[in-house]
Amino acid sequence: MSTTKILPEQETTPRTSHGDGDHERFAHYADKHKITESMVTGTPIRALCGKVWVPSRDPKKYPVCPECKEIYDGLPPGGGDGGDNNKQ
Repeated sequence: MSTTKILPEQETTPRTSHGDGDHERFAHYADKHKITESMVTGTPIRALCGKVWVPSRDPKKYPVCPECKEIYDGLPPGGGDGGDNNKQ
């Protein structure tokens, strides 16, 4: 006779933030069209610094990510590909 084992519950929510958590304290730069789309669809996006997350808060309440700002300041005027960068 065989027995059925019940596995312990596992988290099934995908991790949308990578790193040590410092990124959560900042507003990040990303393409504004992708930010809007992500807020509507819930699809994660990538900031200039590499953080992957789903925007859901008011970026004006947080300081700008120093890594994003440094990368953004080093970009050529106009964004190069026609996309606007914005922060979230």
